[in-house]
Amino acid sequence: MRTPSFLHSPDPIQRRGLWLGLLGVFIFALTLPMTRLATGTPEAPQLPGLYIAVGRAVVAAALSALFLLAVRAPLPRRSDWGALALVAGGVVFGFPICTSIAMRHVEAVHASVIVGVLPLATAAVGAALQRQRPSAGFWLCALAGTALVVAYALLRSGSAGLALHPADGLLLLGMLCAAVGYGYGARLAQHLPAEQVICWALLLSLPLTLPLTLWSWPQSPVSAAAWGGFAYVAVFSMWLGFFAWYRGLALGGTVRVSQLQLLQPFLSMLLAVPLLGESLDALTLGFGLAVIAVVFAGRKMPVRRARTRPTETQESTP
Repeated sequence: MRTPSFLHSPDPIQRRGLWLGLLGVFIFALTLPMTRLATGTPEAPQLPGLYIAVGRAVVAAALSALFLLAVRAPLPRRSDWGALALVAGGVVFGFPICTSIAMRHVEAVHASVIVGVLPLATAAVGAALQRQRPSAGFWLCALAGTALVVAYALLRSGSAGLALHPADGLLLLGMLCAAVGYGYGARLAQHLPAEQVICWALLLSLPLTLPLTLWSWPQSPVSAAAWGGFAYVAVFSMWLGFFAWYRGLALGGTVRVSQLQLLQPFLSMLLAVPLLGESLDALTLGFGLAVIAVVFAGRKMPVRRARTRPTETQESTP
């Protein structure tokens, strides 16, 4: 079977990182549709957004504790706890809370395009943390992707005029939180096993997530479908997906692998149609494909190590 061109790399370690990153992207692609299923709509609400965000972290923390005990994982070193706190702030609190609240007010197809700018933000954070210097062409692609996402949100604002919906603002804020969490998680995965990074971040968050889960416990009956959506985001989106994602970022490089996330909006849109019965109109499909085209263009742009570390090997995209 021939390797797709965008996953091709002469370095087998980097190639493995790209494939693991793609697996993580596929798992995360179901997050928005499943969150929409769990939270319901304004007309038929299901689980509260806050409960989904923190409750899934509690479930994943319980699984993390069992996993860390099973592998007899040592405690992270003292210097790692600050970075773990930033990972927790980004991917345990920031992104889940913002998206869970927003998803009651926008369709998953719409949200998928808004969050499509996440890989560009992740690349920027990763470049800063890993002392890399993406080329001007790479940043032009980043600006083009951002412009496409904002233009889509404005065009879909409808009767509200040319203004972002408040839910779009929450989605963009969640995206920035996730970018920070991904960047610091990838850096930690350089010396910690990737699966332990998210596990320790979840356990670090437990003193906050557990009481918030009990406080936000749903007061009205919830459908089995909503609980199914919650189960997916708890086990896969909040836990197993990060096993593949952080390992992929560590092996393939944050700047490179993060661009695979621009496939995520298209996958989310395709999955939302059969799962939620949403429609995929020409405007959404067109913008989704345009954003994907940007990632392929950016994927070809060179990324080099900063000259401040001459002993490190340069990294460039052929």
